[in-house]
Amino acid sequence: MLTERQQATYRFIHDYHLRHGYAPKLAEIAVGIGIRSKGVVHRYLKAIAEEGLIELHPYRHRGIRVVACPENPAGGSTLPLVGKIAAGQPIEAIPDHNTFDLSAFFLGPNRFVLKVQGDSMIDAGILEGDMVVVEQRDGARNGDIVVALIDKDEATLKHLQQNKDGTVTLLPANQTMQPMNYAAERIQIQGVVVGQMRSYDTHKSGPTGNR
Repeated sequence: MLTERQQATYRFIHDYHLRHGYAPKLAEIAVGIGIRSKGVVHRYLKAIAEEGLIELHPYRHRGIRVVACPENPAGGSTLPLVGKIAAGQPIEAIPDHNTFDLSAFFLGPNRFVLKVQGDSMIDAGILEGDMVVVEQRDGARNGDIVVALIDKDEATLKHLQQNKDGTVTLLPANQTMQPMNYAAERIQIQGVVVGQMRSYDTHKSGPTGNR
């Protein structure tokens, strides 16, 4: 069993990993949990590792790997991270022997997945059949891609625009479709899109993760 401070340390590591895609350093953990001693942090990490929640690799840069979390008790799923690839000018291919934790990239508190129907968001790269990862929220910023509930009845995926006159506009990402304007009280934000997945089984393309 972890102490309260050890649990707080684990939560910080887990949340940091979700936000950044890699583990924090000892100094970052110390600042994050409000202490100064790296030695104390190291003791916390050993206790967390003994519980099987993380793996420690002391000779690696950022040598902490999250292997289980409350949202995914079975542990994370990883693939080899073998380098970078240019989408513009070609660059030199440099092998990298790290791994990429898919669960840390997509999982998180209050997140769920929806399968996209229709083509109203194709100009944002969201196609019919894609899976979008949504973080449950009751508010969002202008420009966010949101799940909006209209009149407590119909849900739709659109860009959000909150207008100065108190109305809300739901903007499709498809030049053939028109924006939809509503009184603010008719719209309830259910969540904000934080990720996207696509299977080549349906689109003849591979998994993608857009944030």
